[in-house]
Amino acid sequence: MIRKSLLISLLFMISTTFVMAKTTQINYKATFGIFGKVGTIKNRLTQNKKTYEIDTTVKLAGLAKMLMGGQTEHYVSKGHMKNGLMICDTYVMTTKKKKKKTIKEYSVNHKKKNVTKRVRKWKKGKLVEDKKEILNFYAKDDLLTLYFNMNSVIKDKGKTYMLKAVGLEKQKGKVKITVPNDSQVSSYKKDLGSSADWYAKALIVQKNFKKKKGDILLSVAKDGFIKKAVIKDVLMFGDAKLIRTK
Repeated sequence: MIRKSLLISLLFMISTTFVMAKTTQINYKATFGIFGKVGTIKNRLTQNKKTYEIDTTVKLAGLAKMLMGGQTEHYVSKGHMKNGLMICDTYVMTTKKKKKKTIKEYSVNHKKKNVTKRVRKWKKGKLVEDKKEILNFYAKDDLLTLYFNMNSVIKDKGKTYMLKAVGLEKQKGKVKITVPNDSQVSSYKKDLGSSADWYAKALIVQKNFKKKKGDILLSVAKDGFIKKAVIKDVLMFGDAKLIRTK
């Protein structure tokens, strides 16, 4: 079954209130093994020298839409710029499915170095849950800024980076990203094509992978944005892929 972890690992953008802001629109289509096209991801990034906002909408299609009850997902990351990098201040995940809605809101306190998570759930328009907690890890990135910052943070071939991102509580925010050296890159090109500027592999932990771990293979275009992503052998259904369309 398609899970949001397969669809959200590479996302982006919006805001109309920024002065002299630059807006970038990047869209993807998602395919999943025997199911074919399973959805789209529309991302818009708006930023200036001081602030940024990322707005991402995930919509399922076809059999995936039917299996997931017409589920839609919306992600918004807002924060400030520092040394050319996006630093997350708030990250909000909204999921709607039939008569249910869930909002997960993360607030990052950079002075105290902690993250507060609030989860609210509605059923048939009635609030049925509202809880708050302080996470046991601190991160400057969320799942969106993690990938948008990669082109600035990750440079060296044959090197492994340990990063952290809000939204990955099951692995205490940790993300392991490996950049292949020249002798290793040929295996990446088999799945991702040969036209990328550089390649990487991100290790995540999710129960929808055969071995409870899954490598997301990434190809990055010359403009610094992800061109294609592949998650190998998800359960019995084949590879999950994200392919840039704009």
